[in-house]
Amino acid sequence: MSTETRESAPKAPGRTTATGIAVGLLTVGAALGAAELTAALARTTSPVVAVGDAMVDNSPPAAMELAIELFGTADKLVLMAGVVAVLVAAGAFLGVVSLRRPPAAFAGLFLFGAAGALALFLRRDDDAWAFVPVVVAVAAGAAALGLLLRSLPGTPRGRERGEPGTPPETGANVPAPGPDRGQGRRGFVLTAAGVLAASGTAGALGRWLPSVLEGPGSRESLSLPAAQDPLPALPRGVDLQVPGLSPFTTPNQDFYRIDTALTVPRLDSTQWTLRVHGMVDRPFEIDMDELLSMPLKEADITLTCVSNEIGGDLVGNTRWLGFPLADLLRRAGVQSGADQILSTSQDGWTCGTPTETVMDGRDALLAVGMDGVPLPHQHGFPARMVVPGLYGYVSATKWVTEIKLTRFADEEAYWAQRDWGVRAPIKTMSRVDVPAPLGRVDSGDVTLAGVAWAQTRGIDAVEVRVDDGDWQEAELARVPGLDTWVQWIAETDLEPGMHSAEVRATDGTGFTQPAERVDPLPDGATGWHRIRFTAE
Repeated sequence: MSTETRESAPKAPGRTTATGIAVGLLTVGAALGAAELTAALARTTSPVVAVGDAMVDNSPPAAMELAIELFGTADKLVLMAGVVAVLVAAGAFLGVVSLRRPPAAFAGLFLFGAAGALALFLRRDDDAWAFVPVVVAVAAGAAALGLLLRSLPGTPRGRERGEPGTPPETGANVPAPGPDRGQGRRGFVLTAAGVLAASGTAGALGRWLPSVLEGPGSRESLSLPAAQDPLPALPRGVDLQVPGLSPFTTPNQDFYRIDTALTVPRLDSTQWTLRVHGMVDRPFEIDMDELLSMPLKEADITLTCVSNEIGGDLVGNTRWLGFPLADLLRRAGVQSGADQILSTSQDGWTCGTPTETVMDGRDALLAVGMDGVPLPHQHGFPARMVVPGLYGYVSATKWVTEIKLTRFADEEAYWAQRDWGVRAPIKTMSRVDVPAPLGRVDSGDVTLAGVAWAQTRGIDAVEVRVDDGDWQEAELARVPGLDTWVQWIAETDLEPGMHSAEVRATDGTGFTQPAERVDPLPDGATGWHRIRFTAE
């Protein structure tokens, strides 16, 4: 057919770019809503999370560290938003394509389904049920796309239904309007509204059902026993009560969360088991009933993330309740040469802990309680590991389901495969909390305050200096033991103007934290924390 004929063909009404974008967005919405609902019913991972997990598992360590540095504890939210944004953009593009090339749009939809299936192969979790939401999402998206295209003004009904004998399109790829074409603008609007309502309802149900489907093993139904020998109340003077200073005990809702799980696992404690095996004489499994019947103990422990920058807030302190990990390993009978405890979380993440650190007498726990209540879901319910003196990535497995005794030379944990250190003892560190960085204070008598930590070694001294002057020893608050941080306070007299404050700590071995700044990769940051503030 000639170019003149193509150009003279009338344009079908309602088939604009905006309409195509709307078709694409509604198609994506239908696919995502159906996927969320199916994932909830099957109690598995949604395709969006699966793609995010695959990105996390296969990203370079430097990229993951940069994400934590830029976004902190919001890194997961940013990643999920990015995945959804890509899906929305792709859906809008396919929607526009569908107006002229419906088969190409359907092919693109199936291609995205294949990408979702590939993501499931690439991530560390091997849940076969996770493929079901992907299949349902593609089917729902294809159904929505077909309905929307069929309802558009100017759509030949017979051709969209694939009826035999339908004449091919003429002129442009969009047919001219006619008496038997489409349902009119009103029909498209009604169809779009129906797709939107169905998608929104499915998505909302998918978000709501997990909490409703929780069985008798929910966190709310778990009652913790008392410790065999409860710790006394915290001594007076552990908290200096300085406004702006981090409290000695970090509230659960404020405790930092850094892990690779894009959605918080919600395990049923009645279904939970822990398997202890590998290089042991007596492998065994325990369930929650047995764990809670064991003699539990309490321990005040500060946890620190290896990604914590100098002056960062990826550190927190609380009282934990759990069973000693060393006693658990003694029950199994650790064989000679098993220098690594390779623990695995419910989502497949692995952690390598030096066996010697658990067996050397420190308060390493298989924890079930945090600040007097069952572990919050985001902090590992129903059970997690807590080992003082090591950064979390080599010690603090949440949602733990397996402990395997092995050798560092034989198996590498998740972060060790990405070139992070394999032993990672926590480094002596201190931080200025008051004044706040770039804050303003009254001139004259000024209070400086902050926290310092060196778990298993304790803090012997903290020194501060103002405007690069002489070091001044700060006053230390009381602490219940060596495994927690300590608050410090110092007073100084300042004239109005811009000032700086710097802090350093000396631990119980006599080691003073070095001035040289070192990035967190591969085994923790070092350096003095320095702030600037204004006295008025």
